[in-house]
Amino acid sequence: MPGYTPSEAATRSGFSLDTLRYYEKIGLLSDIGRTSGGRRVFTDDDLSWLLLFRCLRDTGMPIAEMCRYAELARDGEHTAGQRQALLERHAERVEEQMRLLERQYHHLREKIRFYERLPGTRLVDHGVDRDGRTTRAPGGSVAGGGRS
Repeated sequence: MPGYTPSEAATRSGFSLDTLRYYEKIGLLSDIGRTSGGRRVFTDDDLSWLLLFRCLRDTGMPIAEMCRYAELARDGEHTAGQRQALLERHAERVEEQMRLLERQYHHLREKIRFYERLPGTRLVDHGVDRDGRTTRAPGGSVAGGGRS
């Protein structure tokens, strides 16, 4: 079974070393192996957990619910229904957040279209090109001319 250093686990999971330590401290990660010198060694199973935690965190699941899920998983297969229900509730919240973001995105795009229709309005005047990249030169002037 391959082992990963904390740095490798952090890189592969996208979490910082501090977050890995914190997750272990609060019991979200459990039974992390150690070398004879006491250094933590992460397994493929640990990385699978971290990837799940990355998904849950990135989709807004509170740490307390993540801990509850991990606790249920450690309790055994008889908790599968509870784990499924917890994930389904979270998925419903994620779907609602996606609907909200979609509505807000459309509102934002409509506002941008409003400004695009105004006479004399050019995105370069605002220091941003149509792809959202900054067009301002390091001194603060707008690259390619235009008003500052």
